[in-house]
Amino acid sequence: MARKNTLRYILLGLLSKKRMSGYDLRQSFQNEIGEFWQAQHSQIYPELAKMEDNGLITHAIKISGEKLEKKIYQLTPDGENALKEWIHTATDELPVNRDEFVLKLFFISDIHDPALIDIVQQQYDLHEAKRHHLVARERALFPTASDQEANYGHYLILAHAINRETEYTGWLQQVLAKITV
Repeated sequence: MARKNTLRYILLGLLSKKRMSGYDLRQSFQNEIGEFWQAQHSQIYPELAKMEDNGLITHAIKISGEKLEKKIYQLTPDGENALKEWIHTATDELPVNRDEFVLKLFFISDIHDPALIDIVQQQYDLHEAKRHHLVARERALFPTASDQEANYGHYLILAHAINRETEYTGWLQQVLAKITV
């Protein structure tokens, strides 16, 4: 089965919301999109060039300051159609979970292994910090029901992320209670 280029559709989706520079798109991966998908600078810019070559996006040059030129990207009608087609195509496979922590747990045989408490506690701390961050983002971005409805898909994935982190930290607390007895 051919692998689809999901980054292309993420970029199309971001550009469907507003025109953006490459820098703005990169920032989206550090903020909102970064909660569930990662992409590096080295992936984003070549993909933008391919998308432009394929007629999915165009750019205009914006002068910032006295000399700095920025490319501001926007969707073309073909880009809008490609995004709509992707959104309306069923997702018929589960995501691949590449979790180094879970992999380490798999290889720990003894409940009394001294590394166990340390790695579980570290993961608890990391996931609890992420949960607090997500809850703060939800409060900031969606303080009212009308804010939630205005960008409902974003609200749903943020609520999903909060639920995921809440469940994960709860499981880690149970593990810690069992291994510290």
